[in-house]
Amino acid sequence: MSSSTGTGPTVLPRSFMPHEPTTPAEYWDKYKPFKGEGIQPAPQADRFDWTQYPGHGPGAEALGRPRRVLELGSAEGKEAAYLAHAGVDVTAVDFSAVQVERARSFWRDTPGLSFVHGEACDYLASGTTTYDAIYSVWGAVWFTDPEELFPPISKRLAPGGVFAFSQAEPVAGSCGPQQMCGKWLEGRERELTVLRWQYAPEMWADVLKRHGFTEIDAHILAAPAPEDLGTLMVRACVPH
Repeated sequence: MSSSTGTGPTVLPRSFMPHEPTTPAEYWDKYKPFKGEGIQPAPQADRFDWTQYPGHGPGAEALGRPRRVLELGSAEGKEAAYLAHAGVDVTAVDFSAVQVERARSFWRDTPGLSFVHGEACDYLASGTTTYDAIYSVWGAVWFTDPEELFPPISKRLAPGGVFAFSQAEPVAGSCGPQQMCGKWLEGRERELTVLRWQYAPEMWADVLKRHGFTEIDAHILAAPAPEDLGTLMVRACVPH
């Protein structure tokens, strides 16, 4: 069942904090702020999108036919809700308490869907439940050291389980942790640092192989328009 209860709309004042974020968690509290009037409506959950271009590229079939899945970095929870509507048991973890509260308010009446506030590595290390698939859509895998994240992921996957993630096409010449730029992250007076890990597809494949994953497919999916940024798509399995 959903991890939130009640029937009324949830008010999320923290997502409109007047001060600048000073920690990575507060930075993600401000992700995709609602700029409309009244209560924010839930996003459409009629398709599983791996890319930033709705309807482009593969969908949930990349995960196989799982019965239980874990999402790392779920934000608004659209993909998690899509899977739950299809009968999958979904646990979705996010680093931001604001994002978790918002997702719970969107999908409170969705059976089989639970949103958890936590850091990805901590959550993976804290339990023993195994999953048929673990995935991340422009989420925690992008912003977590794979040397710390991949070992607990492999331990929490059932034999033959799928690990899949997507993120922006890496910038040519970039390798490893890269400091993000943008609002609140630039200028000498800023103390907030948010890192994201970027590798070419073949380097992601090497890292996954070193951590025991098999059946690895890592590639760049071109954008619908040639001048736009593509999407890194990665899928691997743990041995049966």
